[in-house]
Amino acid sequence: MWSPEREAQVPAGGDPAGLLPPEWEEDEERMSFLFSAFKRSREVNSTDWDSKMGFWAPLVLSHSRRQGVVRLRLRDLQEAFQRKGSVPLGLATVLQDLLRRGELQRESDFMASVDSSWISWGVGVFLLKPLKWTLSNVLGDNKVPAEEVLVALELLKEKAEEVYRLYQNSPLSSHPVVALSELSTLCVGPCPDERTFYLVLLQLQKEKRVTVLEQNGEKIVKFARGPHAKVSPVNDVDVGVYQLMQSEQLLSRKVESLSQEAERCKEEARRACRAGKKQLALRSLKAKQRTEKRIEALHAKLDTVQGILDRIYASQTDQMVFNAYQAGVGALKLSMKDVTVEKAESLVDQIQELCDTQDEVSQTLAGGVTNGLDFDNEELEKELDILLQDTTKEPLDLPDNPHELFYTNSVPVPRISDAELEAELEKLSLSDGGLVPSSKSPKRQLEPTL
Repeated sequence: MWSPEREAQVPAGGDPAGLLPPEWEEDEERMSFLFSAFKRSREVNSTDWDSKMGFWAPLVLSHSRRQGVVRLRLRDLQEAFQRKGSVPLGLATVLQDLLRRGELQRESDFMASVDSSWISWGVGVFLLKPLKWTLSNVLGDNKVPAEEVLVALELLKEKAEEVYRLYQNSPLSSHPVVALSELSTLCVGPCPDERTFYLVLLQLQKEKRVTVLEQNGEKIVKFARGPHAKVSPVNDVDVGVYQLMQSEQLLSRKVESLSQEAERCKEEARRACRAGKKQLALRSLKAKQRTEKRIEALHAKLDTVQGILDRIYASQTDQMVFNAYQAGVGALKLSMKDVTVEKAESLVDQIQELCDTQDEVSQTLAGGVTNGLDFDNEELEKELDILLQDTTKEPLDLPDNPHELFYTNSVPVPRISDAELEAELEKLSLSDGGLVPSSKSPKRQLEPTL
């Protein structure tokens, strides 16, 4: 938990080493310019003004991010950015510009923008400001006092998201509500002091992700059940669940205490028995048995409380599922509002008709253009059959001896008809002895005289 000593140990400014630009140590002329004060108005020299502001504004925010603090003070920044005994003279102007741009906000203004009535006055002086601060604001003086606390809003949002994720991933998320003290112990890492912890809770409350209620002197926190859900107000069911949770913890602590007492009685009986003190040993054993009976009774009560809590959690889950089903049915009805079976059938018929039309167009285009000539397919088929028949009847004009067609002198072989061969044969027969030529005589193919 937070304590004044612990908050004093947290460095307000810290050492900015590791995040300073190179010219911090290398360029004396540049750093002298940057450490000088701003002009009264940007219109005097906008180039110098923008150069200084472009250097210091990101450096202030990155320093806060590196240190992990969301609360800034001018005095702390002046101490953090000391260089060779000098402090930047324009840091107040830088903080004023960051306030104007909405990147910083006065802690008192942030507290006033959220319902912070649950914060006890003993925590700190969130809303207490010196009278001169109030008068300066009323009179229009926008100077930032050295002790006034400013809040880095973007870093605060990041810490709020970190705390929310930390809660969701912890065993505490199984309960709808949690004690503020338990949550504070869980968030020691991202929130090093109590003021930062409360600012983070206020940011989550501003985002409607948590709500805080004080019940019987104890503060309880209720988280939204989903990352994008809005938290609902604490109701009687939440209070009843919180009381059951407190009863469960109380019973668990009591059972643990009685178990230790029973073990102690057992050890006393053992020591008495070893020492020969039988009556003392018997009394210790009787006390042990009475304690064990009390433990059994407490276990029965604890089981009853845990059973009730389980039923409550199950009913909440069932309600979430029911709401999800209801939302799903509503969305389905809305999406199917203009869809009917008749419209679906008509749409399918239109699609089929368009497909048929497309097929006909494709067939027409595939037929090509005939240039006005219209051919009869049957006549073409008959003509093709006649050509095939003529081709099969015509004998092939092949020589008896293919080798006789080729000669070494490449002289072309003359063609001799059958009639010429018959006449030549008849002449040869008559000249050889008056033989009568016979039509049955074998024909002899004469070779041409070379």
